[in-house]
Amino acid sequence: MTLLIVFLTLTVSIVIIGSNEYFKVINAPKYNPEIMQLNYEIMGSGEKTFVFIHGLTGSKNYWKKELETISKKHQILLVDLLGFGDSPKPNCNYSLNIQLEALERIINKESFNNGKVIIVGHSMGAIISMALLEKNPYWFKTGVFISTPVYKNADEFKKIMSKNSFVDRISTGKFSKYLCMIHPVFMSSVFKPDNLTNEVYEDAKKHNWQSYYYSLTEVVLKTDLNSLANTIKEKEVLFIHGKQDKIAPLKNALQLSKVFTKAKFISSKEGDHQFFLKETNFVWQTIKNHSFSEKNQKLTFNEN
Repeated sequence: MTLLIVFLTLTVSIVIIGSNEYFKVINAPKYNPEIMQLNYEIMGSGEKTFVFIHGLTGSKNYWKKELETISKKHQILLVDLLGFGDSPKPNCNYSLNIQLEALERIINKESFNNGKVIIVGHSMGAIISMALLEKNPYWFKTGVFISTPVYKNADEFKKIMSKNSFVDRISTGKFSKYLCMIHPVFMSSVFKPDNLTNEVYEDAKKHNWQSYYYSLTEVVLKTDLNSLANTIKEKEVLFIHGKQDKIAPLKNALQLSKVFTKAKFISSKEGDHQFFLKETNFVWQTIKNHSFSEKNQKLTFNEN
């Protein structure tokens, strides 16, 4: 009898929380770019300028590990994507075009579009960074893509995720939309992945089911990265990837990098999908110091 009461209480609580999350999203205002500005922050000063784009469920604070040293000599624009961190969470489909429009407004407003800027993206942010580079090739000097998620199709993605942790499996399965409605319940410290810091994990809770689900399906799984790469294949780009990445296979990212005529691919034997959090100093140094051969060779591959 006691177990039944506990079960019913838990079930009712979950239903109430899920319903509240669902209706909170449905009743949110539609996306209006004129009044819904992304949350962002500018740090540092210097001749070299960067724009950093986080991944799925991330925030601008993802990049702040050891950032004080970097920002002493460089100017950095950190942005919360629409639907994540402290940016607005409107009722919309969170398509790639909507994310680009929101980012372009901030980049234009703060003049990070002078052709000398290095745009850096992690995971989904790498996809968005590549799309920004393709849409506005004269705004950026170089693209840096960390842990780029490249999949042949949704089936390959599901197969890869099915081999990962319990949290990865349920958060990307066919019921992910509904499970995400109760993410305030299961995103406790018990389920925190070892490769996320406490600060990053707390920020990850700020999304809602709509921003998560549609960003995953519309941006990560539907974007044709080969088409984007072919359009900007003459741009200088840098790929950074970990060999232990179980979410974004290294071989797929390496294959994509070969589309570019001036690409550099840096890998690490120990890096996983949260490469930046695990090997922060290595990634920072790689981004700051990367250079390209004067011969513009097809591909430079370095392994740490």
